[in-house]
Amino acid sequence: MKSKSLRRRSLPVATAQGVVRWFFRISMVLGVKVRVHGLDNFPEVSPAGGPMLICTNHQSNLDPLVMGVVCPFPINYLAKKSLFKFAPLRWFLTWNDSIALDRTAGVVGIKETLRRLKKGESVLIFPEGSRSRDGKLQPVKQGFCTIAKRTRVPVLPVAIAGTFDACPPNHWPRFGNVHVVIGQAIEFEQYKDWSDEVLASEVEKRIADLFIEAQRRFLHSAGQ
Repeated sequence: MKSKSLRRRSLPVATAQGVVRWFFRISMVLGVKVRVHGLDNFPEVSPAGGPMLICTNHQSNLDPLVMGVVCPFPINYLAKKSLFKFAPLRWFLTWNDSIALDRTAGVVGIKETLRRLKKGESVLIFPEGSRSRDGKLQPVKQGFCTIAKRTRVPVLPVAIAGTFDACPPNHWPRFGNVHVVIGQAIEFEQYKDWSDEVLASEVEKRIADLFIEAQRRFLHSAGQ
């Protein structure tokens, strides 16, 4: 299904995101090598992007940066509200269209996510809810289902392997290989009659299948 972006980002925001993406592309070429598989599975959108909910596993703090580099169009990020307290980081997050999410009272963040999807933008979420502490997959929570159904956007499953090794918890990033596998989108017409439990289960299954492929490629590239 062809989607269209309904809102053009302001020039400063578009420029800032472009600079950030190229900076991290160069940085990752020098340090963390990112390989992408299944780019053709991105729903057809304009160069400015289109409405979709990108759901991926969460291995490390590198994941949002990796997805920002991988996606061929600008995306919105969900970030913990506490990160916005540090002025330089707040500037960086704000200029990159991040959405502040308070886990204790996340209504505002959810409303903003709904607003941006309805305006034709893409949003990256980690449906597991938190980073993996051991690099393994975690159960997918149902919180994203309401957002998907209210906005009727495609849900795009993605799996990342290698970021846990490249940037383990409480460690600085180091050299490594990262593999990202993009799955086929689940269109609204497919999931509109599904319960939240069924939708979450399907997304979890698809991410798990993609992760097997991503992990296989990661281990191969690492010589294991």
